[in-house]
Amino acid sequence: MIEQPSATALAAANFWQAPKDALYRALGSGPDGLSQVEADQRLAIFGANRADASESRSVLRKLGRRLWNPLIAMLLAAALVSGVSGDVGSFAIIATVLSLSLTLDIVQEHRAELTADALRESVAIQADAVRDGKDLSVPVTALVPGDVVKLRTGDLIPADGIVLEAQELQVNEALMTGEPFPTLKTDQPCTAMSPAEATNALFAGTSAVGGSGKMLIVKTGGQTRFGAIAAALAANAPPTALEQGVRKLGLLILRLTLFLTLFVLMAHLVAQRPAMASFLFAVALAVGLTPELLPMVMTVTLSRGARRMADRKVIVKRLSAIHDLGAMDTLCVDKTGTLTQAKITLEAHVDPQGRSSDRVLSLAGLNSAFQAGVRSPLDEAILSARGDGIDGWIRLSEVPFDFERRCLSVLVARNGEHMLIAKGAPESILARSVAVEIDGLAHPLDAAWQQRMADIEDRYAHDGFRLLAVAVRAIPPGQQAIAVGDEADLTMIGFCAFADPPKQDATSAIDALTSLGVTIKIVSGDHRAVVSHVAKSVGLQSDRIITGAEISELTDAALVARVDDIDLFARIDPDQKRRIIAALRHRNHVVGFMGDGVNDAPAIHAAHVGISVTGATEVARAAADMILLAPDLSVLAAGVREGRRTFANILKYVRMGTSSNFGNMLSMALASIVLPFLPLLPLQILLNNLIYDLSEIGIPFDEVDREDVARPEAWNMANILRFTIIMGVVSSLFDVITFAVLLKLFAADAALFQTGWFVESISTQILVIFVIRSRRMPWRANRPHIILIATSLGALIAGVALALGPWGRLFGFTALSVTFLATIAAIAAAYLISAEFAKRLAISSPESPRNGPSGKMPP
Repeated sequence: MIEQPSATALAAANFWQAPKDALYRALGSGPDGLSQVEADQRLAIFGANRADASESRSVLRKLGRRLWNPLIAMLLAAALVSGVSGDVGSFAIIATVLSLSLTLDIVQEHRAELTADALRESVAIQADAVRDGKDLSVPVTALVPGDVVKLRTGDLIPADGIVLEAQELQVNEALMTGEPFPTLKTDQPCTAMSPAEATNALFAGTSAVGGSGKMLIVKTGGQTRFGAIAAALAANAPPTALEQGVRKLGLLILRLTLFLTLFVLMAHLVAQRPAMASFLFAVALAVGLTPELLPMVMTVTLSRGARRMADRKVIVKRLSAIHDLGAMDTLCVDKTGTLTQAKITLEAHVDPQGRSSDRVLSLAGLNSAFQAGVRSPLDEAILSARGDGIDGWIRLSEVPFDFERRCLSVLVARNGEHMLIAKGAPESILARSVAVEIDGLAHPLDAAWQQRMADIEDRYAHDGFRLLAVAVRAIPPGQQAIAVGDEADLTMIGFCAFADPPKQDATSAIDALTSLGVTIKIVSGDHRAVVSHVAKSVGLQSDRIITGAEISELTDAALVARVDDIDLFARIDPDQKRRIIAALRHRNHVVGFMGDGVNDAPAIHAAHVGISVTGATEVARAAADMILLAPDLSVLAAGVREGRRTFANILKYVRMGTSSNFGNMLSMALASIVLPFLPLLPLQILLNNLIYDLSEIGIPFDEVDREDVARPEAWNMANILRFTIIMGVVSSLFDVITFAVLLKLFAADAALFQTGWFVESISTQILVIFVIRSRRMPWRANRPHIILIATSLGALIAGVALALGPWGRLFGFTALSVTFLATIAAIAAAYLISAEFAKRLAISSPESPRNGPSGKMPP
C-alpha cells in the first residue's frame, strides 16, 4: 500500500521526469492499475479528488466570516455594552436577534451545500479507470494516486499524472498556460523543468481535445496544480453580481446608520441627556436599520429556488447563478441538439458533379472507422449507412481533428498501397485540394470546378443539410506516419450530406423565451446557409448573420459595435465564441450561453450564466453554472421563470426591510430630539425589529405576479434607493401624525406614547407587506403564500399581545383604552391606503438590466 510520506515526496518532485517504472514503484501501481480494495484504502488516506477544501464547510469558519461583518460587529458591541451596564433585557433581545439570524443563515447555507452536493452527485463526472485489471466507470472524485485512467476526446483530465499510452493525444492546456492551441502529448520520457513544457505530463483541469490515451495518476485533489490554483482562487473569489448588490446595499445602510446614530447621539449629549441611555438608544437605532435576516432570506430563497429548478430539470451548481439567470436578457445557443434533434442521418453522398457516389461513402467510412478519437454523430451516421467493413485496409497513422484545421486525416494501407483520406469542412478540404476525381480520373481543380462545388454546397446548405468533404492523396509506401504537412495536394472525391431537423417544440420554446424578454442568438460552427435555414425554421430572424472569417477581421472594439445587430454567427471557432460573449457583456447585456461540446467550454465559462446538459462533454459540464437534465429550450424557459421568481422574492425583502426600517428609524431619530422622553425604549426598538424580521421569514415561499417574470431584471440600487426614500418618507409622515395624535389628543405620557407607537408601528410595518409585495392592487395580485400569511399575522398577533398583555410591563408598556386602539387602527388603515398609492411611484416598471443605474453590469 502507498504510504503518505512517499506521496508527499512525489508531490515535491517534477514527477514527469521520473521513469515510468520508478513511478509505478513509488505509487505501488502498475500498467493494470489498482485493485478496488487498494483504491478504497487510498481514498481514505488522500480524500476525495476534488479541488474544494473541506475547511470551507467548517461551522466555525462560517461563523467567523459572518462575525467579521461590520453590522454584526456593531450588534455584538451593543450586546456587550448592554450586559456590562446591567440592562439584561436589551442584552437578551440583541443576543436573540444575533443568534437567530446567524443560526438560520448558517443552517440554511449548510442545507444549500448539501442540496448542491446531492444535485452534483446526480450529474457527477465519471472516469474510465482500470481496477482489478478491468475497465470500470468511477466518479472522478473517487480516483486516487496510482490509478490508471483511459482518456478520449472531450474528457476532462481528472488529476495530475503522466501519459502511459497516446494515440495522437492532444490536450488543451489554456487553463495552465494561457495558450489556446492544443498540445500534442506523448508517452516518451521528458526532462523539461517547466510543467508547460512537459510533453508527457497531464494536469487536472485541462482537457483532451483530440486523440485518445491512458494516464497514470500521480497527484489528486488539493495536491494537483489545479487544486492549488483553485484553493487560491477560492480564498480570493470575486463577488458575484448578487453579492455586489448586497454589498452596495450594506454600504448604503451603514452610511444611513452612522449618520442617524451619530446625529441622535450628539443631539442627546448636547441636550445633556444621560449618556448611557443615549448610547443604547443610538445603538438600538443602528439595530433597527440593519436587515439582520437578509442573508438568511437570500439563502433560503436561493436554496428553495434551486430545489424548484431541480424539479424543472435544471441543476444549479452555483446558487448565485439563479440571480444571473433571472437577469439574463441575451441567450447564445449552439444549434445542434438545442434547436435541432441532434439525430444526424446521412442523406446523400455525391461526387464533384453532384451525382450519387458509393466511392465517397466508402472512403468516408474508412476515415470514420479508423479514427482513434470519440466518433462524432456524423461518423456514426456514415458508419450506419456504410457498415463497419474495412475491406482489408489497415490503419497506420492519423492527424486528429482540431478546431483550427477543421478536418481529420487517416493513413491507411492495403496490398502495398498507402493512402491518406481526409474528411472535414468543405472549405478546409478544398483549400488543401489541387484536383477533383471524376469517374476515377483526376482533373485540375480550376475556377470552374471550384464554382461547381460551391454551387453544390450552397444548394444543400440552403436546404438545411450539413456537408463534409472527402479527399485523398497517395502516400509513398515507405511512409508509415503522416503529419499536418501531408494534408496538401489532395484530390477532391465528393461530399457527404447530413440532415439534423429542427425539434418539434423548438419554435414554441423560442417563443416562450422571447416572450420573457430574452434575445436568442445562434452561435454555431456550421455553414452560414445551414444556420440561416435552421433559424428561419424555428422563427428566428435569419438575415442578420456574420461568419467567423468576418469576425477574425474585426478588432474587439469593432465586434462590440456590431454584436447587437447580429442574430446569427456561423463558422465560429471556440475563441470567437468567447469573443462574442465578451462583446455582449461589454454592451451591458446579461449573457447566457448554452452548449455541450469541448469547443463550447470557453464561451460557457465566459458567460454570466454558463449552461450545459447532462449529455455534454465533461469539459462543458465542468465549465457550466447550470446543467439541464433535458437539452431543450423549453426546460430553460421554466428555469428562467424560476430564477426571476426567486430574485423577485429577494427584492421583496430588501424593499420592505429597507423602506420600513428607514421610515421608522428616521421618525424615531427626529422624535427623540424634540420629545422630553425617548419615543421607544432601546429594548422596545429591538423587540419591534425582532418581531418584524420574524414576520418576513415567509417571503421566500411567496408567489409572484406575472409581470415579475415577464422581463429580465437585475439588482438596481437606484430603484431600491428610490423605493426606500419614497415609502420611508410616507411611513415617517404617518408616524408624525401618530405622534401628534398621541400628544395632542390623548396627552400621552412616556409609557402611553411608547406603547401606542409600538402598536401602530408593528401593525403598519407588518400589514404593509400585503400592499407592497406586488405592483398590483392587493385584491388583484396573486394570493400570498399561506406561510407568508401565517408568519405575518402570527407575528402581528404576538407583537400586539406582548405590548397589551400582562407581561407588557416587563418591556415598559402600559394598557391602552378601546378609543386609543380604535384611533391607532384608523391611522394604520389610512397609512395602508396611502402606501398603495405611493408604491405606484416607488416601484418603477421592470427594466432591462442593461439600463441599470451604473450603466454597466459587473464582469
